[in-house]
Amino acid sequence: MERRRATRVTVNLKAERISCNKDCSVFIENLSESGIYMTTAPAKNNEFIPGSELDLELELNSGKIINLNCNVKWAIDNSPDDLTGSVGLEIIDPPSEYREFLNNLH
Repeated sequence: MERRRATRVTVNLKAERISCNKDCSVFIENLSESGIYMTTAPAKNNEFIPGSELDLELELNSGKIINLNCNVKWAIDNSPDDLTGSVGLEIIDPPSEYREFLNNLH
């Protein structure tokens, strides 16, 4: 049974984590009105702690940047052979420009 509150849209977008030391680029694989699934370079030292806040700069295909304040819901470090990690985010109070962007994807 599906636990998500909102429908996910598959995308291929680049984003940047704000206030990080290195490897700040992440890739958004899917998103919804209230959540984001992203892939990252493998996380080091529990970099993504469930319950912590994370700020993203989401780069749209048009080149426009949308700032999103998110809450880390879960994080998985994939196998050593895989060069990515997976993180689920909840968007805290999505801005209207984000909602507009998402509506245009449907």
